[in-house]
Amino acid sequence: MASSSLSSSRSGSSWTPKQNKLFEKALAWYDKDTPDRWHNVAKAVGGKSAEEVKRHYEILIEDLKHIESGHVPLPNYKSIGSNGFADEEQRLLKDLKLQ
Repeated sequence: MASSSLSSSRSGSSWTPKQNKLFEKALAWYDKDTPDRWHNVAKAVGGKSAEEVKRHYEILIEDLKHIESGHVPLPNYKSIGSNGFADEEQRLLKDLKLQ
């Protein structure tokens, strides 16, 4: 699961890919029942306040709701094969002997 640049700009602070990965791991480690969850997540991420990580989480949830409701369009691939893969992906899978 990846956090988008849209989320970064909407949260008011910049998030590096490394911080996003640490954020995801911290969310898995510190669940909703963990006391001082946002302080723990912020400490695990580094360079972010508890309020920043909480807002980043809220934006992530908003983004997921939009995706699940179908408000985010799927990428427009050039050509989709019968198995659902784009031509480039099919060639790569064939080269790797996975198809």
